[in-house]
Amino acid sequence: MTLVLRTTDRPAEPTPVLPAGTDPLLQLEYETQPPNGPGVTRCLNHPSELALRGIPVMCSDCRARRDWLLINHGRNVWIVCRCSNQWLEPEISRGDFDALIAIPGGTTYPSVEQGLAALGFDGAFAGTYLD
Repeated sequence: MTLVLRTTDRPAEPTPVLPAGTDPLLQLEYETQPPNGPGVTRCLNHPSELALRGIPVMCSDCRARRDWLLINHGRNVWIVCRCSNQWLEPEISRGDFDALIAIPGGTTYPSVEQGLAALGFDGAFAGTYLD
């Protein structure tokens, strides 16, 4: 599952409005464009184990070894565990993240916090693997 989150740090850019009399289908296309630009945060649910340089990733709080949420904002990638523990992972570059994600129909949430809660990465499912 992929999703796109907007950060609350920067105001979302307004959807461009076409002049009156313009084709309604073009207006709908503009309105349904996925968010993009420097203020967009992208996430990827990674249910299987993740190994960085051959070493399996493990949560330092609950010792989980799978079911991660990867968050990309700018050049940085964070790993989030179901127990809500999260850390910046310098071993995963934006290019690595781009190779894992495809957003044909990602879900958009108004903030990172609301996206984390909707996907169960806010600590509500701590100690649980969702398959």
